[in-house]
Amino acid sequence: MFLKNRIAIICGPTATGKTDLAIKAALSSRYEIINFDSLLFYKELNIGTAKPSLSEMASVPHHLINICSIQKPMNAADFYQMALPLIQKIHLAGKVPLLVGGSGFYLQTILQGMYPSKTTPSEISNKSESLYTQEGIAPFQEILQTADPILFEKYHANDHYRIRRAVEHFWTTGKPFSDSLNEWKESQKSNQNNWETISFYLDIPKSDHLPIIKRRTSRMLESGLIEEVQNLLAEGFSGDEKPMQSIGYKETIYHIKNNIQDLNQLEENIIISTRQLAKAQ
Repeated sequence: MFLKNRIAIICGPTATGKTDLAIKAALSSRYEIINFDSLLFYKELNIGTAKPSLSEMASVPHHLINICSIQKPMNAADFYQMALPLIQKIHLAGKVPLLVGGSGFYLQTILQGMYPSKTTPSEISNKSESLYTQEGIAPFQEILQTADPILFEKYHANDHYRIRRAVEHFWTTGKPFSDSLNEWKESQKSNQNNWETISFYLDIPKSDHLPIIKRRTSRMLESGLIEEVQNLLAEGFSGDEKPMQSIGYKETIYHIKNNIQDLNQLEENIIISTRQLAKAQ
C-alpha cells in the first residue's frame, strides 16, 4: 500500500544506471518520475546529457525534462517552485513521486527546503567579479579554506559558482555560509514536509565504472555529439552559456573552436572529466 506522503529517490554518480532502474521501477509500480538532473531541464541538450529517449519518456510519466532553454538557465529556486507542487499533485493522484538524478543540490532543496538567500550587495558582487576575472577561482578557494573549511571540503574545485557564493556570503555577513545553513536548517525542522522517504544510492566499483563511462562517451560521439554542438553554435549560442559548460559539451566546444581533428583526444578528455565528476558526486 502506498502512503500519501511517501517519496522515493534514486541518486548517485553519473553513468551508474539511474534512468534504467527508475523506468523499470515505474513500470512495475505506481511511480511518476521527477527529474532532478540539472542538464535534463534543457530542451536543446540531448546527446551529451544521456537524456531518456522519447520512447522511454512515453513509457512512464516523466516530469521536469525539456522544460526550458539554455538561454535562460534554471536555478535551485526555480526547481523548488516547480517540483514541490508536482509532488503534491502526484500524491493527490494516489501515486508516488520518484525523484531521479545526480544533482544533489537540487535534491537537497526538496528535502530540506530552499535557503532564503539575500541579494548580494553590489559592492560585494563587483569585488567578486573583478577578482574572478583577474585571478580565476584560486583566491576564492584560498579564502574559503580559511573562512569555511567545511564547505571547502564539500565543494568540488570545478564548482566555481557555489565557491564564489560562499565567499560572497562571508564577505557580506562575516559568517561562514555553513553556519548560516545549519542555523536555517534547525529553524526549518518544525516546518518540513512529513514525507516518508525511501532512497537508493547507486554506486559502482571504479574498475567496473570506467568501462561504462568509456562506452557511454563513445556512444555519444557516435550518435552525433559534435554535430549537436555545431548546430547549437550555428543557431547563435556562444558556448559560454552555463549549461553548455557542462561535461561533454565544454570539451566538444573547445574541440570545435580550436579546429582540433583528433577525435580520440576529445573522447579521452570527456572520459577524464566524467570520472572526475563521478568522484565528486
